[in-house]
Amino acid sequence: MFAPHGICLLWDPGLIWLHVGADALIAAAYFSIPVALTIFVSKRRDVEFGWVFWAFALFIMACGLTHVMSIYTLWVPAYGLEGLLKAMTAIASVVTAVILWPLLPKLLAIPSPAQLRETELALLEESRHRREAEDLLRHTQKMEAIGQLTGGVAHDFNNLLTIISGNLEIAEQSVTQWTEASRDRLKRVIRSAASGSQRAVVLTQRLLAFARRQPLDPKVVNVNGLLQGMSEFFQRTLSENIHLEIVGGAGLWQVEVDPSQMEAAILNLVVNARDAMASNGKLTIATSNAFIDEAYALQSDITVGQYVLISVTDDGPGMPKDVQDRAFDPFFTTKEPGQGTGLGLSQVYGFVKQSGGHVKIYSEVGEGTTIKIYLPRNARQPDYTADDQHPVVGSKGDEVIMVVEDDPDVRSYLVETLEGLNYQVRAASNADAAIRDFAEDPEPFDLLLTDIVMPGMNGRLLADEMVKRLPGLKVLYMTGYSRNAIVHQGRLDPGVSLLQKPLTQAALGGKVREMLDKR
Repeated sequence: MFAPHGICLLWDPGLIWLHVGADALIAAAYFSIPVALTIFVSKRRDVEFGWVFWAFALFIMACGLTHVMSIYTLWVPAYGLEGLLKAMTAIASVVTAVILWPLLPKLLAIPSPAQLRETELALLEESRHRREAEDLLRHTQKMEAIGQLTGGVAHDFNNLLTIISGNLEIAEQSVTQWTEASRDRLKRVIRSAASGSQRAVVLTQRLLAFARRQPLDPKVVNVNGLLQGMSEFFQRTLSENIHLEIVGGAGLWQVEVDPSQMEAAILNLVVNARDAMASNGKLTIATSNAFIDEAYALQSDITVGQYVLISVTDDGPGMPKDVQDRAFDPFFTTKEPGQGTGLGLSQVYGFVKQSGGHVKIYSEVGEGTTIKIYLPRNARQPDYTADDQHPVVGSKGDEVIMVVEDDPDVRSYLVETLEGLNYQVRAASNADAAIRDFAEDPEPFDLLLTDIVMPGMNGRLLADEMVKRLPGLKVLYMTGYSRNAIVHQGRLDPGVSLLQKPLTQAALGGKVREMLDKR
């Protein structure tokens, strides 16, 4: 019979408990190591060679058991069981060593903290160089875009100014050499000059729209009603061989947009589709309610929420990827020289963005094109219909208008037009002159018609000052570019009425009458 290990220690209590205490502490330490390794590997699944940690944990666990058996065999001579545990520990040790040694080169290849710091510094330096290169590239692209924009504006405006100035020269000659034939010639050249000036107006508005500087006068609009009101005009714009279909979504929500800019944007898409289809095909304008979720919003620069979707689809040749990427750039066009300004889609883009929406092109070569416009939902009832028109009606002769305009030619035109409509007119070249004029002659007037951007005090400050002196005074602003005096976030301030330059007699007369008739 085997004797217990304690007999070798002569059952000396001091020696017995020394061995028990030492083996117990070693076993406890060994058992805690696998627990720590298990927690580490389970929390850090990205660590390389994680299975080595598991193998090492098993080896340490076996070592801990051998020390437990050393305590047991002090009283129980279970040397066979202890031998088996040692054999298992030996196998685990050999397996761990066999696994570990081939891994040593790979483990040594893992970067040290110092190497990682050096790599991090190198990456930061590389990132800095890359940012500088990207900034330089963006600057180059921006200068190229500005050059293209400037060239396009100069080209188009030179053409328009040639039309206007050339026809005015002919008109002057016709008046100087007055004959019956020259009368018809005069009418013809005046019409041509007026047409050129109107094209200049459209060009300027499209540039402002693209730059998101077009003052918007938003109203709550029913898009279905607006499209139906324009359907006949769309059909006249298209050729007879293009079939137009307008599909209005049921229960369509309202949107808050500038109706005239909305009409111009849809018309631009219709004209683009017509040109793409070469006057033969099908054009579909469809509306529906849509919800933008977080996934789409993150990739499309749009906020999550409810939108009205307007889809304009043609079955033309479609756009290649490079054309899609540049389609919204100003003056970019695939048409032949002289057949397009390249501002149609850029106007659409500017209008939609300024209205808080999103526009996206879906197209494949040979499969047609769909342009989708998302406009934010507005819960109010529509306050605009496509038939809103104001007839041009003059005055009975007892209404007085104060005109404040720093450009003498524009001021002269305004005065002559208003006097032609039987208004009494007081005119001033700037805000200070208007205040002095009223101080010298404090006779009340009915309407202040003022430019916004003027030297010294601007039109908004002048209006505030005059309203203090004449409570209830009606104010009508004019501008070619309003900056921030009455427009914020692209929208007119509440209660503000604005005329966009250049002004036609019909627009001026109609708006003045509308303002004076307002209660």
